[in-house]
Amino acid sequence: MHILKYFLAVSYITAFATFAQQENNGPSITGNMETTFQFLNEDTLIGANQPPSIGLVNSYMNVFYRQSNFKAGVRVESYLPRIQGYPNNFDGTGLGMRYVGYENDLVDITLGHFYEQFGAGLIFRAYEDRGLGFDNAMDGMRLVLRPIKGLTIKGVYGRNRYQFLEGRIVDSDGLVRGADAQFHLNKYLPFLDSNGFDVVMGASLVSKYQVDNNSQYILPENVGSYGGRMKIRYKKFFIDGEYIHKENDPSADNGYIYNSGHASLINFGYSTKGLGLVLSAKSVDNMSFRSDRTKDLTNTLINFLPAMNKTHTYNLVASLYPYATQPVGEMAYQGEVLYTIPKGSKLGGRYGMSINVNYSVAYAPVRNYDSRSYIDNQTGNRVAYDSSRVMYDVKPFVPSDDLYWQDANIQISRKFNKKFNMVASYYNISVNNDVAAVAQGPNSKGIIRSDIAVLEMGYKINRKNFIRTELQGLWTDKDFRDWATLVVEYNLKPGIFFSVMDQYNYGNADPNLRIHYLIGTVGYAHEATRLTLSYGRQRAGLFCVGGVCRFVPASNGLTVNFTQSF
Repeated sequence: MHILKYFLAVSYITAFATFAQQENNGPSITGNMETTFQFLNEDTLIGANQPPSIGLVNSYMNVFYRQSNFKAGVRVESYLPRIQGYPNNFDGTGLGMRYVGYENDLVDITLGHFYEQFGAGLIFRAYEDRGLGFDNAMDGMRLVLRPIKGLTIKGVYGRNRYQFLEGRIVDSDGLVRGADAQFHLNKYLPFLDSNGFDVVMGASLVSKYQVDNNSQYILPENVGSYGGRMKIRYKKFFIDGEYIHKENDPSADNGYIYNSGHASLINFGYSTKGLGLVLSAKSVDNMSFRSDRTKDLTNTLINFLPAMNKTHTYNLVASLYPYATQPVGEMAYQGEVLYTIPKGSKLGGRYGMSINVNYSVAYAPVRNYDSRSYIDNQTGNRVAYDSSRVMYDVKPFVPSDDLYWQDANIQISRKFNKKFNMVASYYNISVNNDVAAVAQGPNSKGIIRSDIAVLEMGYKINRKNFIRTELQGLWTDKDFRDWATLVVEYNLKPGIFFSVMDQYNYGNADPNLRIHYLIGTVGYAHEATRLTLSYGRQRAGLFCVGGVCRFVPASNGLTVNFTQSF
C-alpha cells in the first residue's frame, strides 16, 4: 500500500502543477530503466554455486517529471532476489526514491530523496552507482540558493539510505546536516578575466548526530567536519586544493579512538595543443565518516574519498589487482602526461600518435604513537597515556615506507590508416594485499607485484563491419600466478555485436586449476535501447569503480541485461 500512496501523491501534485502552468510551458517526462537477469549453474571447479531460486533479477525504473518550475521523480526497484555479488541489503520490490521540488533562478528546493556533493566530496557526497550496488541517497531536504551572481549556497538535512529490505527503504540511525558556499570571484573582479585568471572559492560544514548507546565509551553524539577549497586557472595552467578537518569520531572503523581526522587534495595541471600534464596529491587520516558509527564496508557513508590512481578498463588490469582508497589513512600521489606526436611526422604518421604515461603510488601515513599511547603487555592492545583516547599524532603529506599501492603504466595509440588502429599498453602494478585484500590465492601475503601487457587492435572491414581484438597477459610469482585473456568483438551495423572473452589461468601452480573462464556475448543497440545476452564463466574477484569496490563471487551461467532511456 505504501507504493500506491506515493504514486497517488506524485500523480496529484503533477496534475495540479500541469493545470496551474501556462500551456506554452508544457510538461516533460523522462527516465530510464534497467533489468539484469541471471540463470546460474553449479560449477565446483571454480567455486560457483547455484542459488536456491536458480534465477536472479535486479530491476529499476526512474521517472522524472518537469513542468515549468516544478519537478518530481520516483524510482521503483526490484530484487527478486538480487544478482550475485550485490550487497545483502538490497531485497524486495518497492519505491527506492521519491521527491518533489521547485526551482527558479534564485532557489532550488527538493523534499524527499536527493543526491548532492560538496566540493570534491571529501566532506559530503550522496550518490548512487548501480553497478557497485551503492546508494547512500539522502532523505530529507535540499536547498540551493543563488542570491547574487557568482554565489551558490547549499543546505542539506536528513538521513542517508542504509538498506532496501522487503521493498522498503531503511534509513541510517544518524542525522546529517550540512551547508556549502561557493563563490566565483571573477564576477566581482573583472580584471581577473582580462589577465587570464579564473578563481573559485568554497567552504563546507557538515555534522552528524547519533545517540550514544555505547556501554563501554562516552561517545560524542554530534560530530562536526569543516573545510575549504580553491581553484585557480591561469591561461593553460590550473591548480585546485581542498582541505577538510573532522572532529573526533570514535567508530567501529577506527577502534573507537578519539583522534580527529583530515583529508587533503591538491591537483595541478597544464594543457596545450598536443600536451597535457596533471599532478595530484592526497593525504587522508582517520577520515571514515558515517552517519552510523557501528557500520562497515560502504554502508552509511557521508563522504567520498576519490581514488588517486588511474581507472583501468582492460580485463586483467581492472579485475585482478584493483585498489580502493583507505579511509583509515593513506598518502597518495599521481602524475599523468598525455602527448600527441603530430600528424605527418615520421613517428606520428598520417593520423598522429598518442602517448599516455601514468604513475600513482600510495603509502601509509607516518604516525607518532610514542607521545600518545603504548602497548599494554597483558592485553596486547594500544592504550592512551591519558583518558583522552587520542592514540597518535600525524601530519598531512608525510608518507611512511609502508607501501600500499604502486602503478606505473604507459599506453601508445596509433591509427595506421582508415581501416586499422592499434593500442599497446604496459602496466607494472604492486599492491599490498595485507591492506587491500584483493587476492585470495596461495602465497598472497604482503606485496604482490605484477607485469601486464595489452595489445588492442581494431579493423574496419567495410562500412557495416568492424572487428576488435585484445591480447592480454599478466605475470606474477604470487597468488594464482600467470594469466592470459583473449577478447574478440565483432560489430555489425545497425547495432548488432558479438564478442568472446577467454580468461585463462595458465600459470596456476596446480595443473588442475589451470582453468579457462570463457564467456560469449551477443547484443543489440539502437539509440536508447540496448539488449545483451552473455553465457559462460566469471572468476571471483573485486569489481571497483572510482576507488569503491564490491566482491563478485564466481559464476557460471546466463546473464541478460536490458536498458532503455526515454
